[in-house]
Amino acid sequence: MNSPQLAEIPHFEKPLFFFDQSRFRRDLAEGARPLLEIFKDAVGAADTHMARRFREGEDVRTLVYERALFVDCLLHYAWYQYQWPETISLLAVGGYGRGELHPRSDIDLLILTTEKPSATVVDNIERLVAFLWDLKLDIGHSVRSIDDCIEMAEEDITVATNLMECRTVVGNPALHEALAKRMTPECLWPADKFFSAKYAEQQARHSKQQGAEYNLEPNIKNAPGGLRDIQTINWVAKRYFQVRTLKQLQGKGFFTEEEFAILQSGEDFLWRVRYGLHLLAGRPEERLLFDYQRELAREFGYKDNDTHLAVEQFMHTYYRIVMALRELNDVLLQFLDEVILQRGKHLPVTPINERFQLRGNTIEAAVTRTFTEYPSALLEIFVLMAENPQIDGVRASTIRLIREHRHLIDDRFRADPVNAQLFMQLVRSPRGLSKQLTRMTRYGILGRYLPEFGRVTGQMQHDLFHIYTVDAHTLQVVRNMRSFRSKEAWEKFPLAAEILSRMRKPELLYIAGLYHDIAKGRGGDHSKLGVADADAFCRRHDLSARDRRLVCWLVEKHLLMSAVSQKQDITDPEVVHSFAAEVGDREHLDYLYALTVADINATNPDLWNSWRASLMRQLYQYTQRALRRGLENPIDRDEIYEETQAQARNMLRAMGIPSNSVEDIWCEMGEDYFVRESADSITWHTAAIYQLQKDPERDEDSDTLVLTRNSGPGEHDGATEVFVYTPDRPNVFAAVVTGLDMLNLNIHDARLYSSAAGYTLDTFYVLDESGQPLLDEPHRLEQIRNTLQEELKLVEDYSKVIKRRTPRRLKMFHLASQAHISTEPGDTYSTLEITSADRPGLLARIARIFITHDLRLHNAKISTLGERVEDIFHITDSEDQPLADNALIETLQQAICQELDAHQATLPPQP
Repeated sequence: MNSPQLAEIPHFEKPLFFFDQSRFRRDLAEGARPLLEIFKDAVGAADTHMARRFREGEDVRTLVYERALFVDCLLHYAWYQYQWPETISLLAVGGYGRGELHPRSDIDLLILTTEKPSATVVDNIERLVAFLWDLKLDIGHSVRSIDDCIEMAEEDITVATNLMECRTVVGNPALHEALAKRMTPECLWPADKFFSAKYAEQQARHSKQQGAEYNLEPNIKNAPGGLRDIQTINWVAKRYFQVRTLKQLQGKGFFTEEEFAILQSGEDFLWRVRYGLHLLAGRPEERLLFDYQRELAREFGYKDNDTHLAVEQFMHTYYRIVMALRELNDVLLQFLDEVILQRGKHLPVTPINERFQLRGNTIEAAVTRTFTEYPSALLEIFVLMAENPQIDGVRASTIRLIREHRHLIDDRFRADPVNAQLFMQLVRSPRGLSKQLTRMTRYGILGRYLPEFGRVTGQMQHDLFHIYTVDAHTLQVVRNMRSFRSKEAWEKFPLAAEILSRMRKPELLYIAGLYHDIAKGRGGDHSKLGVADADAFCRRHDLSARDRRLVCWLVEKHLLMSAVSQKQDITDPEVVHSFAAEVGDREHLDYLYALTVADINATNPDLWNSWRASLMRQLYQYTQRALRRGLENPIDRDEIYEETQAQARNMLRAMGIPSNSVEDIWCEMGEDYFVRESADSITWHTAAIYQLQKDPERDEDSDTLVLTRNSGPGEHDGATEVFVYTPDRPNVFAAVVTGLDMLNLNIHDARLYSSAAGYTLDTFYVLDESGQPLLDEPHRLEQIRNTLQEELKLVEDYSKVIKRRTPRRLKMFHLASQAHISTEPGDTYSTLEITSADRPGLLARIARIFITHDLRLHNAKISTLGERVEDIFHITDSEDQPLADNALIETLQQAICQELDAHQATLPPQP
């Protein structure tokens, strides 16, 4: 079909000040260039122009609306390149239907007809859509009759919502008018059903985002407090009040002026973030990925300072804004629930006291002056909800009263003993504490009553270890503590559940949880800085001196148990004795254990696995035993040595292994082996070595033994054990860790021993990529044995370092490596501590460094914390002596860092 003459094409009537429509029409009329080229030039020029205006600080609303208008203009002229009957029109739907368009947002189109399109019309539609795709516009389209639209809208709330906001771009406007008449609440989706469907839709969307507005890489569109929450308010309110814009509702009681300002400014901020995100990504990206966070922080003018990175400041702003939007979403949807779903219903009113009453199952202030006359009611309402689980929530009018009166929480309010008593009543409540603390945070009460908590609200750390903001993490810690009382906890956290069931004052644990990270972001050691805040809280709330000391000790020492269990050798009696001396008694141990378990699980759920659980339980049990014996009567290494050997002898005798053969094997082992290994493990090793040595076909090539097992209940029951017995050569460790890395297994502990007979006995504790031992997977255990046997055959000339794809998130963090070597008096080895960025093959590379520098490795403690590793190695020189030359130590430390950082720098860039 021939294109119409330009004179036949009407002008696009709406003003577009940055686009020269006359020149565009002239280019079309002259026909000197291909049509597609003319349109592409217009799109490219508009993209460049608007991106420049954005970076110069232009109002984002202007840009979003003008972009939609520009696309309207393009579609207008593209539409008129073809002949159309009066029975068809082109409509914008969705966000584009609202006249909003971000750089890479979908342009959703509806080609609306009143009859089945003819073959010619179908051909024109296909050619039009192909032309728009050739323009690289993100077109989504459908071709439907009015009846089709209504039928689909009746079945699908999303379709109905999109059609509510459609508008005619070009074509016969009568079609949209006919559709709109059939889309009214009287004909389709009445306000109550529409509200219920959109509310359920929001809940499902929040659930997919883990119900959190503070994810590390939040979705600015779908996460709680995101753009969809704003749109949900718009959709429901406009449907109920039958208006085109929320602005038409000003002064009509739906929202206050302050709320409307929060809504507008919050949307402005999120639009600006989204606009910049689309420009950076070059695609319709809605996730604030780490690399985009950094770029946006720079573009928005944030700069690093002494305490916070620019990206942390930017994300702090982001989190506080989306939290405010989520709070507003709560109150406005609660208001709409009351006026839509509860309209006309008789809700019984039940007085609670002179200040509050129940209306149905929601609590409300008895009179509007409640908080003015009795400011303490700002805390009392949460106490009442905690003590009355039948209360479902707060009436919208009362949420507004709380928001309007929260300024009354000042120094005088905080110093009032009545308010201190109310807060402690809440903390001691048998149920609902974490739920009410969350509600207090959302309504802006907790951060005012505890200003130190308010300062960490929305504060984040730019790493993979701390996946929540400080306030969200803190509330999760308290939630975890409370969950230890549940039936489920006796299965998942049996020791914590048992401890909490006999705890003298659980509220002291909750207070320590509230304050353990309160000083984050101030610079310095937050564990020590937080003690002053915790002490002030305890004094203000009239806790006894004994209780105050316990809370402050927990705040100061909250990282101690985690550090000892993960970084030190807890089989060493001296390590356990030192920790027991720090703890002092059973009560401090109980509280510290419960706090640590709750803290680890609230920092990053992926951190808590069977291995860490095993380490924590063992340290608790060893310390409990040390405390029972008395700190003045520490366990002696000789005592452990003799007891372990006696137990193993009995087990080996029962297996029929001759005593003289056992003694021949054991005489080659050092004392350390019998002190650190359990009798069960020694029995397992000894029996296998005995069978290897008596094998008549044994030769030099079969002089290696690899054993695997999943540990049973007891010591190390949280990991798969891999035991290697092989002639002692320099590259054994490198070969084993490389082989395990090839199998995607993560090493969490390594114990290395050398026998007098020239063999090495190495035990590795490994987990799979999901942090679990290889339970009931005999084929995987066999695969480990075969792989390690093959790698160890190459050990004489071993140079292989595994190269596996580095996960995207890890590539975002280039952490400068640190290496520190120290030797304690009396130690037979030096301790090397390495902090570096995590990546596949890291342990294998470190092993190669040991080979290069002629170091012998005796033990390794592996700890991965998000994007970084904190590994500890016990090493000696080639003569099995600790490192003593300071110049050599300094050179070695620098060489380790340079090697690891050089490798990190060569990681491929993020695609």
